[in-house]
Amino acid sequence: MYNFIVILILIVSVCLAIVVLVQNSKGGGLAANFSAPNQIMGVRKTTDFLEKLTWGLAVALVVLSLIATISIHSGKKASVQKNAINAEQVEMPSAADAMNAQQVPATPEQ
Repeated sequence: MYNFIVILILIVSVCLAIVVLVQNSKGGGLAANFSAPNQIMGVRKTTDFLEKLTWGLAVALVVLSLIATISIHSGKKASVQKNAINAEQVEMPSAADAMNAQQVPATPEQ
């Protein structure tokens, strides 16, 4: 589960970097190349779409990071519980066995 989330985080991060690079910056950016007059959406629509996409990818990145953090902690709890169960399965001597092993000699009463 954790590996799948990490892969999704990497994909979202790369997509976010690409979308940020495509956006129109003060110098024109890569979005300036898409402002051809025969374009269907137009420059303003493209900018709105890229801005919404950037926010969506940023939110997805934060949410996936939180899910990854939660899955790490739940995985550690499960491994601790497994270790506790394995420790309980080790044969512990019973109280009777412990008393038989000690067999303290009787002391004479005064």
